[in-house]
Amino acid sequence: MDGSVIKGEDSLQGALREEVSVEDTILMDNLHLIDEDGYLIRAAMLAFYKDPEKWVTGSYIKIGYFGKSDSDLVYQDEVHGPLIEQVDKTVDLVYTKYMKALIDYEGVQRIEQFMFHKDAFREILLNAIVHKDYSSYNPIQISVYEDKIYIWNDGEMPPNLDSTDKLFMKHSSKPFNPKLANVFFKSGMIEAWGRGFEKIREACALYDGPLPEYEINEAGIMVLCKACDRYLELIPAKKKVDSIISDERIMSGKMSELRKEPIVKIVNYLKDNEEITTAKGVEITGKSEAQVRRYLKVLW
Repeated sequence: MDGSVIKGEDSLQGALREEVSVEDTILMDNLHLIDEDGYLIRAAMLAFYKDPEKWVTGSYIKIGYFGKSDSDLVYQDEVHGPLIEQVDKTVDLVYTKYMKALIDYEGVQRIEQFMFHKDAFREILLNAIVHKDYSSYNPIQISVYEDKIYIWNDGEMPPNLDSTDKLFMKHSSKPFNPKLANVFFKSGMIEAWGRGFEKIREACALYDGPLPEYEINEAGIMVLCKACDRYLELIPAKKKVDSIISDERIMSGKMSELRKEPIVKIVNYLKDNEEITTAKGVEITGKSEAQVRRYLKVLW
């Protein structure tokens, strides 16, 4: 019986795939990506071709992590391929390699806190792709720091949208690349009513974080995304834990991953309290008195 059910599901899925599948030519025509002479326009190549840089130099995204100064480039990556695929690849890369979450606790619940909400970052990146001037041959550039992110693209905004305040007011949607924007709209990735900025506002509100700041001029569009207060409060605790873990005494003891998390809980408690007792350590870590005393000895 189970086998017949699975077979039926497979048949249904196959029928659905056949129903929604169309030839590439029909798809391109439906997306208005074919000109009157029957040739694909540039937006089609940028959105779907596996190597758009073959025809348009700079149609990729460059990411770098910077340390103590703008010249202190620690590591970098590039995201290539069709624009329609670059968005998710870039978001995944930034939020795993470049912007790792800090750990906080609400009671016993473990919370992963990023400096900037992922949904807001994704909307800003989509805006950069849709508003970029691809004739400039410059890639979109993302610079990540400990407490902020810069996103730059060589593009343009409508003349009436020349400030952060105006962008976050209700306004009409007027992308620099309307054909390309239509592809992303039809794919469900962007809004057609200029609601992208409202979605950024909503996402930032979830973190109680500041709205991104836009600098728009003839050199392009620079977006500054500052870390939320909750993330900034966790940075000192992370540095203290990192220092503890790198200490020779701890390294010589080959401290296990299981022992790191209780120490983080103790350090987080000490952010708001001048001292901690063994009993309180037992309460917040769930470990024995002997284990808590060892953790406290490591800290002091």
